Amino acid sequence: MANPVYASIIGACITSFQLLRWKVDVQGSQYIPPIGGAVIATNHVGYLDFVFSGYGVREQGKRRLRFVAKREVFDHPVTGPLMRAMGHVPVDRGGNTGAALAEVARNLQAGELVGMFPEGTISTSFVPLAGRPGAVRMAMDAEVPLIPGAVWGTQRIFTKGRKVRPAVGTHITVRFGPAVSYRADEDAIDVHERLMGAIGALVDEAQRTYPQRPEDDADRWWLPAHLGGTAPTPDEARLVAEQEAAERRARRRGSSASGTTPSSSAAADADDADDAGPSAPA
Repeated sequence: MANPVYASIIGACITSFQLLRWKVDVQGSQYIPPIGGAVIATNHVGYLDFVFSGYGVREQGKRRLRFVAKREVFDHPVTGPLMRAMGHVPVDRGGNTGAALAEVARNLQAGELVGMFPEGTISTSFVPLAGRPGAVRMAMDAEVPLIPGAVWGTQRIFTKGRKVRPAVGTHITVRFGPAVSYRADEDAIDVHERLMGAIGALVDEAQRTYPQRPEDDADRWWLPAHLGGTAPTPDEARLVAEQEAAERRARRRGSSASGTTPSSSAAADADDADDAGPSAPA
């Protein structure tokens, strides 16, 4: 993907990492295919996950990652031009998600890497949610590798319900694992369960080996409950996510602005996606 804007933005990100003393530790980049298309599926804990996932992928021959992101990010006067220039893919929730899926399919067939968050929303428990199999279906339809990944520490910079902060000196962990195998005729739900299991294992490792600890009790918000943090439990986070998804579906049903519907089950999964870009907390 020859794109001078993408390269310039990557350079600006690296400069920001240095200025803010963000230490980005990437492991498992050997699992990213050096050539050809693949779906990179990671957990979702912060609004900058796509930046650090893309940075991690870059360690494999400076490959670039196109993320599937909600339309609102592209409509923003600041982020929109950058997202379009970098070649990321907009999803119009409640609209023509089939067009986005067709673009993703073209990208994968052209040998591009496509990033997705199977959870469809930021997990406020910082433990992966069950998610939906849209990423799996995209990989299976295109017959490309399905690579699990994990990011950790990004929630300390910018996450749902909290303002962006410089978080100087923050350590960011990025992990990738071996491709999740699948058969062409296999049920996508079964593959999805294996994918989320692989993502969960990578997240657990990243959490338990993370080199930094909360400064005090008030700073324990970014740790999951099972590790002594004050983040919501997975059950609490799941209920919030389900309520938000139900509210989005209700808004779509009540809107007469669009007469289009998702064209496939993968489109329905993508249509329920929350965010994959630097948008303000909902």
